[in-house]
Amino acid sequence: MQTVHTYGLSAAQWLAVLRIGLGLWWLESWRHKDKKGWLQRSTGIEWAKDVASRHRWAFVRGSFDRIVAPRPRAMAYVVVLAELALGLGLTFGLLSPIALAAGLLLNLLYFVLMIHDWAEQGQNLMMALVSLVCLLAASWQCWSLDRAFHLFGA
Repeated sequence: MQTVHTYGLSAAQWLAVLRIGLGLWWLESWRHKDKKGWLQRSTGIEWAKDVASRHRWAFVRGSFDRIVAPRPRAMAYVVVLAELALGLGLTFGLLSPIALAAGLLLNLLYFVLMIHDWAEQGQNLMMALVSLVCLLAASWQCWSLDRAFHLFGA
């Protein structure tokens, strides 16, 4: 077995730092949302509807029109609560593999929807990459409730 040399912390601890940082990033995404606008007026979903209506890929336009557009308020709650749940789950290391997989999928969904908005793409790609690394490297092995509760082989 190859030994991993790190500075200051063990490899598992560095992975936990990465997971916790990703969780804090999701919490910041949740914190800075105008919740009143999102949840009462569905402003975020209206913005996404405009983006989807001009999307170059027909399957994105059609999927949005079939799944999201008919239920804007419910979808606004899904987005806002998903970002909060991901942030809390990853920060505290609770159900980490599930949160990492869900976050990866959400970032990829955001990436596909906003394919034209390159200003957002760096964030979505970076968060997806961190999710993938944390998932494949089992970042819940250290400093997590998953480890404390002996979940997922932690």
